[in-house]
Amino acid sequence: MGTDKKADFSGVTSTVDSTAEVVPKADFSGVTATVDSTAEIVGGQQYTVQKGDNLSKIAKAQLGDANAWKRIFEANRDVLDNPDRIFPGQVLKIPPRQA
Repeated sequence: MGTDKKADFSGVTSTVDSTAEVVPKADFSGVTATVDSTAEIVGGQQYTVQKGDNLSKIAKAQLGDANAWKRIFEANRDVLDNPDRIFPGQVLKIPPRQA
């Protein structure tokens, strides 16, 4: 049995053809984007809530109009879910005064 020859596959080559579509790479060269930020609206002024504060009181003191509490609330929607729930130590963004 020592004389049996094994198959020699050393010279075999192959290629694989696929039926899948060749998809070109996406071209993002014409893509543009803009980012809206509350930083422009707020103007960088901040206020730290004190004991006894509410948004109307803060609006009167910071913006000169107690009814401007809605503007403060909108500028802080990322940290406030309810305008009646603010707490001492919380830092709020104050929007610029309106002319």
